[in-house]
Amino acid sequence: MAAWLKALHLIAMVAWFAGLFYLPRLFVYHAQTEDTPGRERFKTMERKLYRGIMTPAAVLTVVFGLALIGQHGLAFLLASRWLQWKLLLVAGLLVYHLLCGRWLAAFARDEARHSHVFYRWINEIPVLFLIAIVLLAVLRP
Repeated sequence: MAAWLKALHLIAMVAWFAGLFYLPRLFVYHAQTEDTPGRERFKTMERKLYRGIMTPAAVLTVVFGLALIGQHGLAFLLASRWLQWKLLLVAGLLVYHLLCGRWLAAFARDEARHSHVFYRWINEIPVLFLIAIVLLAVLRP
């Protein structure tokens, strides 16, 4: 059962990260778009990605991750510094996810305040989280 949980956790995590990588890229292009049909197209794409893929994948990532921790017990969590750091990074990633939701809502209201350059920089943040989380999970320092 643990192997299935781990596989489901990884599948959900990959789907979540795909959205975390792509949504800010959509924001870059959306911020550069000047025509109304183009802006409306980006609003639809962003909403469907966030609500239809990213958020369910984030929830499933957390659920399957907690189930894996539950199989090992609380003592495992308390004794595993690498896991505590990983969970802290996942919490940070959830904050980033919610920030993406706020930026999406601002675009939906045509009230986005940031330039395409801002979103280009923001687009790099999930890469740092991914590197740190994978290194912690694999190396368990």
